[in-house]
Order: sequence, then structure tokens, then C-alpha cells
Amino acid sequence: MQGCQARAPQAVRYDWLVGRADSSLQEFLAYASVEKGLSANSIAAYRRDLTRLSEFLARRDARVSGASNAELRGFLDGLYGAGLSARSVARYISSIRSLYRYLVDQGRIVEDPSANLASPGQWKTLPKFLTYDEVDQLLAAPPPETPLGSRDLAMLQLLYATGLRVSELVAVRLSDLDSKTGIVRTVGKGDKTRLVPVGRTALEAIESYVERHRRTILKNASSEYLFVTSLGRSMSRQAFWKLLRKYGLVAGIDKRITPHVLRHSFATHLLERGADLRSLQLMLGHADISTTQIYTHVLRSRMRKIYDSYHPRG
Repeated sequence: MQGCQARAPQAVRYDWLVGRADSSLQEFLAYASVEKGLSANSIAAYRRDLTRLSEFLARRDARVSGASNAELRGFLDGLYGAGLSARSVARYISSIRSLYRYLVDQGRIVEDPSANLASPGQWKTLPKFLTYDEVDQLLAAPPPETPLGSRDLAMLQLLYATGLRVSELVAVRLSDLDSKTGIVRTVGKGDKTRLVPVGRTALEAIESYVERHRRTILKNASSEYLFVTSLGRSMSRQAFWKLLRKYGLVAGIDKRITPHVLRHSFATHLLERGADLRSLQLMLGHADISTTQIYTHVLRSRMRKIYDSYHPRG
């Protein structure tokens, strides 16, 4: 009983620090949602990252709006100590910088304590991608003569042809695809709409699926979505992950294949064929071209391997 009484004041005080003292955090989240129009997923990521920061500061009797650079660095050190990857820590840094830029702009603080936070070296492990042969093997795995195989092939073809995120792929509606112009409309991060070109091979696979098999899958149901299940719903992200893993095994590809691996393959292969970085940024829906520049590192790494393998004095 005494132990419970001893802990109670600390719990109350902790709740007060996190819940009330950091109203600036709540204001920032409202600003990001209403004025910047960020997606629910982006807001959830900001909330998760910055709540963890708020809790860290609260345990040190500090507030978000009064944090020092040393306290922020201590927070990041703790993330590294918890085993987070460089990429995950970089995401935290991005969230923290966005928060403090907002507080400076609003006049809540005079100096930005996050201004000189050093970003960790990202992408120490370069993004995985498939070779041209592996893509061919993967696309040959679904049986196109069956309704579900035809649907799955159309999804794989569209994903590799456009580099869409899996959340964007499963959300494509029939009305989003213009087969005549070869353009698909998608809504990405921050609820930003972009138009992405679709290749002829992917369009043919989609046309075959829609004309021959989509109604068979739906039976008596109806749906506005392009890729559907027998319940009349759109394909879920989790279900597509499982399908992709299955077809990777069928194809005999000795790699862990995810939707993002196909997205990386799309980007890498485009650059190898001469696409420019700015066009790739637009197709991928990256807000900052620095995110797209990782693929130049992929190319450099690959060119080095080719040189070492084939040059007589490599």
C-alpha cells in the first residue's frame, strides 16, 4: 500500500507534464493537419515521434518549447542506444526540425534548438532491387488464364511500371486509369495528387484483367476499385504483401520481395536507362529530391561492381 501511495504523485505529475505543458506540440499537429494538409499517416508519424520526445523531456522536468540542443541530442542518443536504425533516427530528426521551425515561425521560441542536429548517415545498406531477369521471373509467376492470377499479374505489372507505393496501388479506382493516354492518377503522401505514366505492357495486363476476369471475381458485387476481392472490396495492403511473397517463391527468387523492392527496382531501372532525377522524383512522389538521390548511390555501387568484375585490371 505504501508503494502505491509513493508512486501516485509522480504519475499525476508526469501526466500533467505530458498532457498540458506541451500544448505547443498539439498546436503543431493541428497546423500540420489543417494548414499543411498532411495525410492521417503523416500526422500519426509526427504524433508518435514527438510524443516520444515529449515523454523524454517530461522525465527531465523540461517542456518541448523549452528544450535545449543538449537535451535533443540526449534524446537522439537514447534512440541509438535503443537500437534504432540510422534511417529511423533520421525520421525523428525530421519530425523534430519541423516542430521547432513551426515554433520559431509562430514566435513561441527565439532560437531553434534543432538547427545543428547532425543527421545520421542514411542508407548505409542500399535499397534492395531486382535485376531485369528477376523482374521477368516474378511477372511470369501469376497464371494469367485464371481470374485471380490475371488480377495479380495486373497489379504486379502496374506496380513495376509506375513505382507506386503499395497503399497507392490498392487504392487505384477504375476512374483513375486513363488507358488512352496511359496515365494513372494517384493520391500520395500529404494528400498530393500526381499523374504517373503507365507502360503498354502493364496496360495490356490490366485490360485483360478488367475485360475478362474482374466481373468473375466480383460475382454479384460491385466496386469502384480497380483491384478487387470476391467481397467487392479493394485488395488490402497486407493481402498484397502475402501475394508478392508467394509469387517470389514461385519464381524461385532468393530475395525477400516487398512492394518497396519493386518500387526501388522501378526507380533504379529507369535511371539505368537514362531517366533524369527530377522526372523520377515527380513519378515517385518525393517531396524532396534529396530522397530521390539515394538511387544515384545505387547506380554508383552497381557500376563499381561491374567495373571490378569486367575490367581486366579492375
